[in-house]
Amino acid sequence: FRALCNLARREQYASLPIGKRKAAFGKALCGTAYANYTLEIDDRIESPSVNFNEMDCWTFYETSLAMARLVKNEPSQWSREALLHYIELERYRRGRCDGTYVSRMHHLEEVFADNEQRGLGKNITASLGGKPLRRRVKYMQTKTAVRNSRYLRNDPSMVPAMAKVENHISTLPVYYIPNSRVASIESKLQDGDVLAIVTNWHSTYTSHVGVAKRDGANCRLMHACSSRSKGRCCIVDTRISQYLREKITNIGLIVFRPGEAPLIG
Repeated sequence: FRALCNLARREQYASLPIGKRKAAFGKALCGTAYANYTLEIDDRIESPSVNFNEMDCWTFYETSLAMARLVKNEPSQWSREALLHYIELERYRRGRCDGTYVSRMHHLEEVFADNEQRGLGKNITASLGGKPLRRRVKYMQTKTAVRNSRYLRNDPSMVPAMAKVENHISTLPVYYIPNSRVASIESKLQDGDVLAIVTNWHSTYTSHVGVAKRDGANCRLMHACSSRSKGRCCIVDTRISQYLREKITNIGLIVFRPGEAPLIG
């Protein structure tokens, strides 16, 4: 954390637009080891947390974003507590963790809708020519999700509450850009855009997420990558249109453009 703050001071990250600020922090985090379930830190009590030693795709993008928002404050307010404030603002429903696992948002579609409603960004997928997509969301109710979640394993009574949340998510309007059209909209993507990979799994919408990184005329995917052939770490990967073709389960893209957040105090 201190190293990132020193870098931000030295390179004057605060003077950059939010997207470029976020991409700069993402690039600085590249090389961090990949690990899943780093937010499973207790059997029952949910709390905002950050792990700089290991990250998954979701924590990579949200840590980059939280750091980008943090450094817009005066340097005297750059603290770990302030970082956790910005994590809580983005990660939890209505920006508030109530100590329960259910208060954390587990589907990007809800994160985007919740954050947009609070003025923290905009889902621009439809404006890029996205097509509507409707699914019955129920992933967090599956045996796989319950087995993999430390919280749900230790308190299965939360599963009905999770089902209620997923029923709501199933009613949200969702748009996506099919693989075949992504190359044609790459030029419209900006540094720091959140790029959510739409999957062909029918119990959820997305399976992966990363950050847009401009590279001349191209836009590359910066993400925490689980592939051993790519180093199993946070990397700047290939063009997003090419990345989508690497797995047959990838069918398209959702794009969310984060905005500034209120300053502390």
